[in-house]
Amino acid sequence: MADTGEAAERMALTLSQGGLQKATARVLAALMFADTDSVTAPELAERLSISSGSVSGAIKMLSTVGLIERVPAPGSRREHYRLREGAWATLMSTQNGLIQAMFEAAEQGIAAAGHDSLAARRLEEMRDFYGFMFRELPALVDRWRAERAPRRAGGR
Repeated sequence: MADTGEAAERMALTLSQGGLQKATARVLAALMFADTDSVTAPELAERLSISSGSVSGAIKMLSTVGLIERVPAPGSRREHYRLREGAWATLMSTQNGLIQAMFEAAEQGIAAAGHDSLAARRLEEMRDFYGFMFRELPALVDRWRAERAPRRAGGR
């Protein structure tokens, strides 16, 4: 099998440029490129040459947003983790809470600034964008899952 270390580090760099903390991005990339079904936290720490605390924090964050999951590993005393099936759609689904919070923050900002203010005009665009995303994202995720289902059934 080809050495994927460089590709994983490039993926981690892209993820961190997208807003993830560096250690979290590296853990996520390592899980995506793992050549086993699951990986333990100590294996991640060793593979990435980062502290167990950094791995623990990354695992907690990635689990919270639904990208990774803890899986049973019969005969092992350690907890094993893997990238969750459908992780990206799950992430977008759980982010609806963030989208709703951004919408509400814009609404509160409009009320605080006054509806006829310059700030209100800026905040209205924010509110309208996040309102649109909140309404449209669930249908988009459903369409993705429907499109993906035949490929998954076919083993691809």
